[in-house]
Amino acid sequence: MLAHQRQARILDEVRRAGGVRVSELTTLLGVSDMTVRRDLDQLAADGTVQKVHGGAVLAARVTEEPGFEAKSGLAQGAKRAISTRAATLIEPGTAVALSAGTTTWGLGQHLASIPGLTVVTNSTTVADTISTSATGKHTVILTGGVRTRSAALVGPVADATIRSLHFDQLFLGVHGMDGHAGFTTPNLAEAETNRALIDRARTVIVLADSSKWGTVGLADFGPLSAADILITDDGMPAEARAVLAESVGELILVPYVSEEAAP
Repeated sequence: MLAHQRQARILDEVRRAGGVRVSELTTLLGVSDMTVRRDLDQLAADGTVQKVHGGAVLAARVTEEPGFEAKSGLAQGAKRAISTRAATLIEPGTAVALSAGTTTWGLGQHLASIPGLTVVTNSTTVADTISTSATGKHTVILTGGVRTRSAALVGPVADATIRSLHFDQLFLGVHGMDGHAGFTTPNLAEAETNRALIDRARTVIVLADSSKWGTVGLADFGPLSAADILITDDGMPAEARAVLAESVGELILVPYVSEEAAP
């Protein structure tokens, strides 16, 4: 096998599995670890993989956290479709929690039509949109805490508030989701707060557009199986759909027209 053929095979394996070890590649390709390391050096120089101790992952697979304004401009059509579908799952008079995130922020705009809710949130932007669109209609509990770039309130104050409560449904936004890493965020404190939210919810509903698949943040806060329901758009690749269908309690795919495809 020529060098470029090995490197193509290695890249396929990284994309399939999310990451590879040098020892696995030596067995798979039947070459020495020195040869594998040279191939990984070349792929890293090309910008397609990122070398880690003992192997490699896809380049830029571990991501940093953008601010709320930056995130709100991404995948807008898919997020609107997902939040609209999520609103149909909420029953009047129940207690619901909305985590921080741009899709949960979109869901907050739908709550004015659902009477008698108690809404728990660790997001200043979610609280603001509910206050604006549903003034006086709901009881809103803001957790308090330290505000992150993504407008999430996190830390010991937020976690203690959440752990003193119970809610019927949690609508959870995620920075990334992956078959191996599960649900992730770049912020360690936000991961802990999300774990607390999951722990206090009777039903966990994850809202994540298809661009989140394969994105891995620094900290995980639950496996895919933590989601009783996952709502995403029909742009999700077939392979990812299969993984999600096997892992989550219920997978809901919503159609949408992307801004690029709209006339």
